[in-house]
Amino acid sequence: MSEIESKTAAEDLAKRLRLLLDVAVAETGAEPTFTQIAAFLQERDLNLSRSRWTYMVNGHRYVQDSPLFEGLAAFFDVDPEFLVGEAGVETPDKVSAQLDLVRAMRAARVKTYAARTLGDISPNALQAISRFLDAEIAQTSPAERDHADDAGATHS
Repeated sequence: MSEIESKTAAEDLAKRLRLLLDVAVAETGAEPTFTQIAAFLQERDLNLSRSRWTYMVNGHRYVQDSPLFEGLAAFFDVDPEFLVGEAGVETPDKVSAQLDLVRAMRAARVKTYAARTLGDISPNALQAISRFLDAEIAQTSPAERDHADDAGATHS
């Protein structure tokens, strides 16, 4: 694997891990801690150091560790193939559902912002803006939406 391919693979793994962390937040109300993840893996005789987790979730270095991927996939309740980004593997339903919810919430924030910013605007104009935004979201391809989600996501 070339340096560029390795960097791309590391970034892709980080995106999937951050996405799974976001789904966990949506499901439980809190982001899983490193300690929780490491303890889960330790129960399966897998070790994960804090530094390794940090560079995995931040895309600093590509990791090739099938048992670790299987353990992380079990923690997040997804197929290991999704976690490692195998070609042709679909996004799990629970992840897709959370992405749809996030998109809808972002669209609602945009609508609310537009309504506040535009001030005195007719209800018909607000409805037209809403229809336009809804149509734009519906016409965007899944790849474009994922790219927009990546650009709008903030993680530490």
